[in-house]
Amino acid sequence: MNETFLSRTLRRLFAGGSAAGALLCAPPLLAQTSPPGLQPPQTPTAAPMQRVEITGSSIRRRLAAETSLPITTIRASEFAKQGLATAQEVLNAIPMNQSSEGSTAAVGSGTGGRATADLRGLGSDKTLVLLNGRRLANHPYFADSVDLNIIPVAALERVEVLRDGASAIYGTDAIGGVINFITKRSVEGAAVTFEGYEPYRRGGGNEQRLNLSGGWGDLERDGISAWGVIDWHQQSPLRATDRDFSRTGIRPERGMFEVSGTTFPANFFSDLGISGNPYYPTCQLPESPPLPDAPLCAFDYTRYVDNIPKTRQFSAMGRLSRKFGEHTGSLEFVHGRSTNEALVSPPPLSGIGVIMPGNSPYYPGNGVVPAFPGLTGEPLDISWRPLETGRRNNFDASVTDRLLASLEGTMAGWDYNTGISYSLGKARSVFNGGYVIDQRIIDGVAAAILNPFGMQDAAGRDYLANSLLSGEYLHARIHSAAVDARASRELMALPGGPLGFAVGAEFRRDRAKYFVNRDLAFQASSSGSADARDQSGARSIWALFSEVNVPVIKDLELNFAARYDHYSDVGGSFNPKVALRWQPTRQVLVRGSFNKGFRAPTLFDLFGPQTTTNSSDTYNDPVLCPGGEPVPGANPNIACDQQQLVRGGGNPDLSPERSRTHSAGIVVEPTQNLTVSLDYWNIRLKDQINSLAEQTVFGNFEKYRDLFVYNAAGTQLQYVLLITDNLGEVKTRGLDLSVAYRMPLTRFGNFSANLDGTYVNKYDYQNEPGGLFTENAGRYADATPVFRWRHNLLFTLVRGDWSFNLTNRFMSHYTDQNTAVAPEFFNKVGHYSTWSISTTYTGNDKAELTAGIKNLFDEKPPFTNQVTNFQLGYDPRYTDPLGATVYMRLTYRFR
Repeated sequence: MNETFLSRTLRRLFAGGSAAGALLCAPPLLAQTSPPGLQPPQTPTAAPMQRVEITGSSIRRRLAAETSLPITTIRASEFAKQGLATAQEVLNAIPMNQSSEGSTAAVGSGTGGRATADLRGLGSDKTLVLLNGRRLANHPYFADSVDLNIIPVAALERVEVLRDGASAIYGTDAIGGVINFITKRSVEGAAVTFEGYEPYRRGGGNEQRLNLSGGWGDLERDGISAWGVIDWHQQSPLRATDRDFSRTGIRPERGMFEVSGTTFPANFFSDLGISGNPYYPTCQLPESPPLPDAPLCAFDYTRYVDNIPKTRQFSAMGRLSRKFGEHTGSLEFVHGRSTNEALVSPPPLSGIGVIMPGNSPYYPGNGVVPAFPGLTGEPLDISWRPLETGRRNNFDASVTDRLLASLEGTMAGWDYNTGISYSLGKARSVFNGGYVIDQRIIDGVAAAILNPFGMQDAAGRDYLANSLLSGEYLHARIHSAAVDARASRELMALPGGPLGFAVGAEFRRDRAKYFVNRDLAFQASSSGSADARDQSGARSIWALFSEVNVPVIKDLELNFAARYDHYSDVGGSFNPKVALRWQPTRQVLVRGSFNKGFRAPTLFDLFGPQTTTNSSDTYNDPVLCPGGEPVPGANPNIACDQQQLVRGGGNPDLSPERSRTHSAGIVVEPTQNLTVSLDYWNIRLKDQINSLAEQTVFGNFEKYRDLFVYNAAGTQLQYVLLITDNLGEVKTRGLDLSVAYRMPLTRFGNFSANLDGTYVNKYDYQNEPGGLFTENAGRYADATPVFRWRHNLLFTLVRGDWSFNLTNRFMSHYTDQNTAVAPEFFNKVGHYSTWSISTTYTGNDKAELTAGIKNLFDEKPPFTNQVTNFQLGYDPRYTDPLGATVYMRLTYRFR
């Protein structure tokens, strides 16, 4: 990836043809002209250059090269050639994006299927996502980030990433950085594009995309233009059992035995303190293996989850623009819809009061089920998964719409831009199969209709079929109405050039509502929403901001910006920003910046419904099963080495987050064919808004005992309270490196090489204010790792109508989670390096063809013993389970 500052060099490197698949990560800091040297010479005969506005500044400039902030630019024409099918995939190719939440995170986790970015590893809630410089409605679930699935990929011209966080222009909540998706300004004619992706290994995960675009009129020529884009994308599911590295949670050679005690055939616990399984030790392999140290069966739930759920995305965008002299009015509409169908193991029915009486024909020893030593007919507390109901199927759908009317132009020497917009985000979750009504299971076992120890007879099968839940159980909406205006002009002449000034204001009204279908949700404890309640919240936000660009002398420029935000519910904050750009020679440029950030808790942080669901890992109840040994009277099927219940949700007592960021960088261009940049960044975040990781709380019961909530009798853990809170500080720093090189033209064509990498020197955080700092860089801490080094390396050859790309994406090794394994099995997760190749033919003026292979050498994800995700054996947040994938992209233009 090439650095923002290098756009002139990169433009020169690829002059005369397409960029041949390069991801142009070049901040628009250098002149986009062909002469060598960092400072472009003035050409007397050149036509006046139109002033443009770039991401990170409100001041329109005569050259898009005149900024001091590091911006990474990725052109849509190039990421399409590399087979990056979604906005999430595009951002995953940026090294400073530490992780991303995608459709796989919805498997068992209730994210609604959203996709997010995570600049600097600070969280998606601290990465600001814009469309054409303006906000979209956040996804209603969590309400903290835009769902990347609804971005109209086919309408994009480029993506600009402002790596310097806490933007005084767009919002000081952009602590990690700003991602600005910029669409085409006009489209003439019509085109249709088809993309197909087919993994080499069988099982699923294949993708298809179809988009249509069309428009008429040229704004500059005709004074009017209109265009529209429709984009459709789908991916089929991939089950965990379709890949050998993820098919089971039982890996004895790795010390992993990640199973559930709620199984089939069922385990039981009697009033006499006897626990067991009548089919032990046979159990039912491979799904139900025997436990090595107790007469119980376990359940390998990993065999039932999806690595990749079934997803579909549809987006559409239309824009109508007309010139009125020096003014341009536009009307823009964006629509996005995303669906996600995630499947996990059949429902766990444990601790809800499934009691088998001694007179049941299915009681062990009564003739149908084998006898178990010690039982004398006392009632049995059952822990059971009814496999015949099938896997739990959770269907999530989210829709985002934005209508924007804008006016921009020049008036009285001022460049201005103003707009009014309304955004609506909707999301819903539906029981789509596999979820059962708890009470019917309780009644069915008590009435001897259901056999939890074996397959059902006809009456039992019919009873289960009539015990399934179906319908929408959760619905959320978020509304955002906004008005903004900004203006800029040159005020006076200084020794280094004209002084630029900008001023702007914004007003936004946000409302969020969360509806729980209590009649449906409370019937299924395995849904996680059985005890949730309706919630709602609203706030008004207004902001004033200003920017001054001061060219002190010819080669030294200072930029000052400031923003005041006021939230109706948490108050206001003033945050300044200062940046410097110094170019001592034609070959060297130095830059630096300092800013303060402020992020208020979201409406979901404050008012999100509190829900109780199973923990991702298994734990011993620290009171009822300390050290893995149940206390007298405790049910080991619930208390020992089991998934425990955790309760999360909103907290109205949260305080805002605040940050300080400073950066310094240098760009060197020793020859016209080589540009190297190095940027240092340092971020300190206070009062981080997050919830404690379950591993942290269960790992230190004495410290967090107040979070463990037991029933009145103290005989059962009801839940562990992990609601959102202010946890403490985060300190992180590192370096961004970019190298762009192009060989002189040869008879083989234009060859170039580009390297973009990010090195994280430090990432430390606190789990409570004033507490000890936890090191995260290069190791899995609590819930995530932070990679020391990530890079994207690209080789490009352009020869006539053909272009060829070879890409390497690399993530360094790290120390594994290692919480559930013996010391002899402590693991270091290996580095992950994949190569991809593609070629594009542009020799036909109506058609363009791209073909390639992603993950050329079929690199498998490295093993990890993490248990934060439902998928085990690898980490789906950072690696791809598909392996080698062939793809093709064909565009046909109607002229």
